[in-house]
Amino acid sequence: MPATPRNQQPRRPKRSRLRRTLIWTFSVIAGVFVAAIAAFLIWANVGVMAAEAGPLEAVTTDRAITVSEVDGSLVLSPADAPSDTGLIFIPGAKVEPSAYAAKLSSLVTDSNMTVVIPQPLLNLAFFDTRTMDDFAAAAPDVTTWAVGGHSLGGVRACQLADSPDVAGLLLLGSYCANDLAADTSLDVLTITGSADGLTTPQKAADARGLLPADAETLEVEGANHAMFGNYGPQSGDGTATISDVEGREQIAAATATWAAELQPAG
Repeated sequence: MPATPRNQQPRRPKRSRLRRTLIWTFSVIAGVFVAAIAAFLIWANVGVMAAEAGPLEAVTTDRAITVSEVDGSLVLSPADAPSDTGLIFIPGAKVEPSAYAAKLSSLVTDSNMTVVIPQPLLNLAFFDTRTMDDFAAAAPDVTTWAVGGHSLGGVRACQLADSPDVAGLLLLGSYCANDLAADTSLDVLTITGSADGLTTPQKAADARGLLPADAETLEVEGANHAMFGNYGPQSGDGTATISDVEGREQIAAATATWAAELQPAG
């Protein structure tokens, strides 16, 4: 067997080079994956739209409303009378749950409902896999449940509404992506705004066929997307041409009629 010349290094096996290439490729892919996850987590937790102080204070100081936090959910319940009807309301993407307290408070004071507003995982309802039972645990005395939501939270609420345990659906500036048209027992109210730049009236109209034929619809003239909560202006939204007080009154009147249909007979 001839000897290897002193000035010539033995060739590295091809397997060794292939192994190093695979390790390097895997490391690059893993690094990109980790960086993408980190970037997403930062995005999901930065820029969360907080509740405006004034409207929230009006709710927390209202003696007719008991405000509590149960397992991360904001719970608004009637202070003086027990409530057997409740609403689980899913916030829009990156909107603080308490930003909806003022707009939904009339359901507590005028319709004797308990309102549960959960904190979605990563501030995005799509990533929250909790079930109706999980949300309902925040108010165990409630026997009749409705679900609702704003914007993308409403899309998630529609998924929860596809259950025999849900009696009603409330959509504010939102629409369904799943088909509920065949559910004739579901009391549905969808409220949109004519100045909504995100859930535009056309988008809501295009998805109307996914709701039961008897679903009630209301378009609030001059309301924009952010008017369904109290968290300030939102990028991409239209400009409201009515005051927040006017918008709140119209929303309260419509939801009161809807809530009355959910009350157990007798």
